[in-house]
Amino acid sequence: GRHDMESAALITNDAVLFGVLMVLLGLVFWTSSIKTGPIAGFYRIFPPLLLCYFLPSLLTTFGIADPDASQLYYVASRYLLPAALVLLVVSADLPATLRLGPKALIMFFTGTLGVVVGGPLALLLASAINPDLLGGSGPEEVWRGMATVAGSWIGGAANQTAIREIFDVGPEVFSVWVAVDVLVANVWLAILLFLAARRKQMDKALRADVSAIDDLQARAEAYEAQHARIPETRDLIIIGAVAFGAVAIAHFFSGLIAPGFSDMAASIRAEALETGRSPQGFGLIVAESLASGFFWLVAIATAIGVALSFTPARKLQAVGAMKTGSVFIYILVATVGLHMDITAIGEYWQFFLIGLLWIAIHAALMLGVAFLIRAPIFFVAVGSQANIGGAASAPVVASAFSPSLAPVGALLAVVGYIVGTYAAWFCGLVMASIAAGG
Repeated sequence: GRHDMESAALITNDAVLFGVLMVLLGLVFWTSSIKTGPIAGFYRIFPPLLLCYFLPSLLTTFGIADPDASQLYYVASRYLLPAALVLLVVSADLPATLRLGPKALIMFFTGTLGVVVGGPLALLLASAINPDLLGGSGPEEVWRGMATVAGSWIGGAANQTAIREIFDVGPEVFSVWVAVDVLVANVWLAILLFLAARRKQMDKALRADVSAIDDLQARAEAYEAQHARIPETRDLIIIGAVAFGAVAIAHFFSGLIAPGFSDMAASIRAEALETGRSPQGFGLIVAESLASGFFWLVAIATAIGVALSFTPARKLQAVGAMKTGSVFIYILVATVGLHMDITAIGEYWQFFLIGLLWIAIHAALMLGVAFLIRAPIFFVAVGSQANIGGAASAPVVASAFSPSLAPVGALLAVVGYIVGTYAAWFCGLVMASIAAGG
């Protein structure tokens, strides 16, 4: 890696670190398949997926690994994630997925609204309790950091970066809020996975209509049972060809498209500076968010998966396309876990509390609307996670309900990337006026 000389971590070699992460994943999957005794009891409380995030974070917390000196997250998010999205979506029964109806979208946008409303509310409540919290000056103001969290919680890292540019967020406050973002999002993820394991009780409490979901699941299982066969080497090679061929196409076009938007954003900014206008216009926001290569990567990979799901490529589900995609997602999950440092809570507990308050408002709104429209807990979990976690974790949470539901998470996450920067920009402006005492 680039930082080998400076890194004080015990493991500085990515091959070693990757091996350790795979062994941790192996341990989690092996032990979680044990059906009796204390281990089974443990997994009834803590879902396996949660441990796939948490165990790698201990490597960082105890100085064994240094995520900043490792390329593993980059490779997982840029190569394996788009490949996983293609494989999860190509296996999709899209007509049946669309028959899930408008509730999925309603819950998704409720989640977006929860983030946009929750930030300013949490800021107001915190400032009522302790006015000094809103301190910092210039780029180090608290609201600027919170705006980047809104970007991350509606879209993803790409939107977060765009917001960081738009609001000129200082490095100090940014790194604090990244810690809050990751930790609070993972606390919420833990709660969602806990609810996923108790979906029957939750659906009863929400008086939900689960027929469409059960139908989609049954059809996928029937398809699998009817067509499934033991994969030959040829099948696995073809899965790899489809997945990484699509990744290549996504990278190629993202490399052509994104720089165009980034030039556009730069020229809008330059023009605004010349005329002395504030550059915070609609055009700039759109250009900023579309200037992200990662956005195009995810969008193009998902689109290729959608297109292929109507072709014979869908038959790849029968030889394990979805399972292969899930393996890639779990590797990504482990590398994301490396970036979680639990010790940050101690230093920034007051910001952490604002974050918890914020996510609680989001959660309350989600559950309230779900109760009103009788939406299943699946739509609450995936609608929320498509916002808060984005493309990396929405399909994972959907798979916790059933692998056949993963594409719903992937498709909603893409919507999040599209609306994320704009919604977070609006949220940031509201928080800025609160901070200014407006």
